[in-house]
Amino acid sequence: MAVLHAWRTARVTPLGELHTPPRMTAVLLRLTVQVVLVASLWHGLYANTGTTAGLDRDQAVTYAVLAVLASRLRELDQFAGRDTVLQHMHFGTIIYWYLRPLPPQRYYALRALGEQLYGLAWALGGYAVCLAAGVVEPPRSAAVAGVFALSMLLGQWVLYYVLLVLDQLCFWTVRNNAAMLILIFAQNLLSGVYAPLWFFPDWFVTVSAFLPFQATLSVPLSLYIGRIPLSDAAGQLALQAVWVVLLALFTRLLWRRAALRVMSQGG
Repeated sequence: MAVLHAWRTARVTPLGELHTPPRMTAVLLRLTVQVVLVASLWHGLYANTGTTAGLDRDQAVTYAVLAVLASRLRELDQFAGRDTVLQHMHFGTIIYWYLRPLPPQRYYALRALGEQLYGLAWALGGYAVCLAAGVVEPPRSAAVAGVFALSMLLGQWVLYYVLLVLDQLCFWTVRNNAAMLILIFAQNLLSGVYAPLWFFPDWFVTVSAFLPFQATLSVPLSLYIGRIPLSDAAGQLALQAVWVVLLALFTRLLWRRAALRVMSQGG
């Protein structure tokens, strides 16, 4: 029974996509356009140069395209289904998270798991097409592929907690739409979604090293393209694991504090 409840919870947001074919078509079109534009951009940037910031053209294109595909892992349209924490706080429906037998933190985790599994199907499909078309390079060895997969798993775990912290901020703010957009932009910028971090100034890279954002995407993709050698992989994986533990403890504390701010009026 517990497994059945978990399955039903995990498929909440993906079902909203699967039951709306036009949204799936829009996702496919947007993803295709993004991949084509990003690949064209980096091919153009490397038209008159061989290596920049330690990357050659194929490495840069592979990194950029994989970053686009990885962004699909947590880009489901929760807003259309009124399934975001921000909307639940605005309409007062967040109280139902605390009235159900399933604890809110478990519901949130299961729902996020379903979203990531659904997004993984999109990312793997896009990766297979790009790999067959020669848009991205394959892993240089089986060891690189294994380390990349483990690092990506840890990175998505870190990303889950980062996004959870952003959602938990809604419990302490009244209207924070702009703040959420700024924080999401910062997450994408500091994690290397828009461009590899090596293209930024040294002070920017140094500051980002003390934040969890680059552990979400920059580290896994750097391992994939060989920017981080396998000899340094153990240290990077350990750092990712440390961020997972620290953020897990921090968000657990925030869940407890958030529960004290939720009130049920009229019974």
